[in-house]
Formats: sequence, C-alpha cells, structure tokens
Amino acid sequence: MEPRRSSLSITRRKSSRVGAPPQYLAAANGESDLVDYPGCFAWYELITTDMAAAKTFYGNVVGWGAQDASTPELPYTLFTSGKVRICGLMELPEAGRKMGASPRWMGYIGVSDVEVTADLIKRLGGAIYVPPTDTNIGRISVVADPQSATFALVNGLKPGGQRLAESGKPGRVGWHELHAGDWEKVFAFYSEIFGWQKADAEISQTDIYQPFSAGGLAAGGMFTKRPAEPLPFWLLYFNVEDIDAAVERVKAGGGNVFEGPLELPGGIWIARCADPQGAAFALQGKRSHDSKLGWSTEWSGFSSRGRLVASKSRHPARTPDSES
Repeated sequence: MEPRRSSLSITRRKSSRVGAPPQYLAAANGESDLVDYPGCFAWYELITTDMAAAKTFYGNVVGWGAQDASTPELPYTLFTSGKVRICGLMELPEAGRKMGASPRWMGYIGVSDVEVTADLIKRLGGAIYVPPTDTNIGRISVVADPQSATFALVNGLKPGGQRLAESGKPGRVGWHELHAGDWEKVFAFYSEIFGWQKADAEISQTDIYQPFSAGGLAAGGMFTKRPAEPLPFWLLYFNVEDIDAAVERVKAGGGNVFEGPLELPGGIWIARCADPQGAAFALQGKRSHDSKLGWSTEWSGFSSRGRLVASKSRHPARTPDSES
C-alpha cells in the first residue's frame, strides 16, 4: 500500500460495517432502490485443489453449510449461510494447474448481457480469459481489468445468492476490495462498465483508499497495491461474529493470517488470511473483548496506511512491531 506512511486514519464508509443498515442512493422515482441490479457482485466461487479440505475449513472458520450441486460433468458444492446460498466451490482444472494457476476466490458481477459486456471490457483494454459460455450457474465469462485483476460476469444466475443489501449479516460477503496496480486509472474502467460511483470515506483521504458504491449501496473499496503483492487482485471479506475466534479457527485449520486483526474506526476488525491451499481471503467482524488502542504505521513489515490498530495488550508477543 503506498504511500507507506500516513498521518490519517483511513476507513470505509460507515454503511459497510457488519450489522449496520446499508446506505441507498435515490432511484429515479425518488424512492430507495432495494433490489440488486446489473453491476453488483452477485456470486462468488472458490477454485481450489482440494474441495473436501476447503469445505471443512470454511465450514469451521465462517460457519458455512454445504450442499452438493454436482453435475455428471462437474463436481460442485454450494456454501450456504442459513438458507441463503452464498458461493460455489469447484476443483481447479488440471489444464489450469499445468499453466501455473493457483487456488483463488473469484467474484461474479451481474450483467444484463454477458457478450456485450465482455466486448466492452476488451475494447477498454481488459482481457477475456473464458469467453461467454453457458455453465451450471448461468451464462458467464471470466475476464480481467486492464491491470490484470481477474473477475467474472454472470447473467441468469441459477443458484440465487445473497443480495448486496444483506451484506452486513454474519456469514455473508461483506466487502469487495481491489488491490490495483493504480486505482485511480482503473476506477474509470469499472465506472464505465458497471456504473460504479465513488463513495465517501469517514476521513476524506480518498487519494489513498477509495470506497465505491454499486446499485446505490456501499460495496467495496480500491487502492494501489503494495509492492510486495505481485499482481493486482480482488480480495473478498467474509463477515464473522467474533474476529479473534475466527482468526484462531483459521490457524487451527491450517490457514495463515498475514495481517491483523486490525481495527477500523467504528469498532470493526479485519484480518487478511489464506486458506490451507493458498487462496487469499479476509475476515471482518467485532471483537469479543476490549483492547487498548495504539498507533501503528507498520504491521509485520506491511504498511497499515496509518490506521488505528489494537495494541495486543492480552497477547503482547504476537507482533513486536505492531506498536509505536
């Protein structure tokens, strides 16, 4: 994250907090638009090298249930939160492994016409990795923005999925974060294609971290990635009720916690992690115990961009460089 040091605390728009009511933009008729529309994240998929292990890991960490949705051609699992289908789970194809592809999470953005949108992405400098095709979840295309961050398009989504208006509930995908090559340049790309708008941060240092809204709802943020991150990518945040307990479950399940828990103003804590197969994800939620606040500009060698983070008063040996 650049710049590496900042005198301000950067956070998301308040409506992104877990459990907080979402913010809506007025529709053309002056009423709040409560229905997701094309341009919103509609589905998510974990593409991995061990479906059974992933099912157990995320079931323990996030609390998801699992439903078999396999076809004769494709083993496929649906992760669920209560009765809501949240995301899918599938094997990384052998051809992809031979080409060097690794386990990853991918977000699907709903569109009215996959072909038209994919063509626009290509004309605006993006790439088409999987051309428009019919699949078990709907008509899709796997694409990349001009800076190579991958995502997918979907129309006619069959499994259902969470609404963006429900993204504050536990077990849901609560935030979408683009670690961009240059966020200011790539924002115009997403705005042109999906109609995304810049949203306000609680502190107006949006040259560092820019929240955005989709369909009238605060949906995510983007910033220029840190040099240590080799490629731009989308990071998904999963809501949990207790960040500390969830972080311990990540570790117990064989995953890694690369950063955090870090506190954002407003009492929400985040942690950036990887599952045992190497797919990156993040967690966000409240903390079960009170912590004394400290100021940090570096966390295990990574810049926190001047966030307020919790000094580990009850766990003083975890990160010796986390306080100043």
